[in-house]
Amino acid sequence: MALDMKTFRSPVLSLYQSAIESLVRSKLPPGAPRPSLDNDIVRAATEIASAHAKAEAVPDQPPAGIANDVWRAACLAHDFLDARFNGDHTAAADIAAELRDGQFDPGWIETLTSYVGFFGPDGKLREPDYIWPTPDMKVLAFKPGSAVALLGDWGTGTAAAVEIAKQIATFNPDLLIHLGDIYYSGTPDECRRNFTEILNRTFNRSTVPIYTLAGNHDMYCGGVGYYGLLKTLNPPPLARQPASFFCLRSTDGAWQFIAMDTGRFDHAPLAEQDVLVQIEPREQAWLAGRIAEFSGKTILLSHHQFFSAFSEIGKPAADGSLIPYNPNLQETFAAFSAAASRGRGSIAAWFWGHEHTLSIYKPYLGLEKGRCIGHGAIPVLIGVGDHPLAKLVAPPTLLSGPLGRDGEVYAHGFAILRFAKDGGCQAEYYNDNEPGHAFFSETLG
Repeated sequence: MALDMKTFRSPVLSLYQSAIESLVRSKLPPGAPRPSLDNDIVRAATEIASAHAKAEAVPDQPPAGIANDVWRAACLAHDFLDARFNGDHTAAADIAAELRDGQFDPGWIETLTSYVGFFGPDGKLREPDYIWPTPDMKVLAFKPGSAVALLGDWGTGTAAAVEIAKQIATFNPDLLIHLGDIYYSGTPDECRRNFTEILNRTFNRSTVPIYTLAGNHDMYCGGVGYYGLLKTLNPPPLARQPASFFCLRSTDGAWQFIAMDTGRFDHAPLAEQDVLVQIEPREQAWLAGRIAEFSGKTILLSHHQFFSAFSEIGKPAADGSLIPYNPNLQETFAAFSAAASRGRGSIAAWFWGHEHTLSIYKPYLGLEKGRCIGHGAIPVLIGVGDHPLAKLVAPPTLLSGPLGRDGEVYAHGFAILRFAKDGGCQAEYYNDNEPGHAFFSETLG
């Protein structure tokens, strides 16, 4: 498999990619596959976004195979959204006039104008419509003996994502949990095309509930698509997910999932690599309360990583060194661990995404099992981000081997958690290039 899309951890660049894809889709016949880098407009936008992500000048002349008018329009489209984001309404109006009055497809300005709705009156992205915890917020339930599918960073809508969904379906899961990120920026259209439609035609939605966390990409449009998704994702009689965080508990009291919202504080960072996400204090208190009242085993879920051997978390120190963990989430973990002790329970594992890889770590910072499963469907080229960062001080150690390969990119995958009726739980990890064969398996708890 070749690289068919490229993503960026930037709200402006992600919204820009969403707008470009919306424009391209409007010209395709119904039912056409998601446009990829084979499309000259998508490729132009990706090249321009790559240059901005690296703080490099965008060339005046287009790369081979891209027409001059497409390149110029794609450059203006980025500059229009960037001006809006920075509150420069005069510059935005001038760029809009050039797109409207020049020899460009009128679809450019029509699409971009519709995307202005994701910005507030000050030019910044709208604040997500966060749902606050309440004393009567319900705990969700699942049955003993259930098989739970976990996957992260899956919402691409590509052929790879469709294949992953089909492979998960062969395990007949009783429920599915997505750890966040519907690409490029979680717009309502992307939530529908890249998430709901695929899952609805793959699983029996009258019996299989689906829950999803808020990733940073889900918040890049202000969470409009994500919060709309929560209202419609699980039709009755399935239980609706109450908020961007939740507690999902087995009816025998043996296991529970505690799912956190880390995406809320990563929707519009000034420097994407510097952001240190956190949990809203009242949300953390509500989740800690669910842990403290529970004497069984808890599995933590989040979009962002608690720690990493591969990614920068926060700003470098004066000497350039990096910490391998998020101190905010370390405090959250300490609070949750204390709550588990009060309830005579325990924390068995923590699963997260965000990094587009599978990383199974040895015990670290008091966490017995930290697992990154962000390899749901984003293509990662072989040789990119393969080795731990040298500047990390005392990073965690990997327990698993490298991911499998699929042509030019690494394999995609997911995890299946099997909860036995006797109270045990087996975690199995799968890659799409070896269907049905567990890449790694372990007992939780």
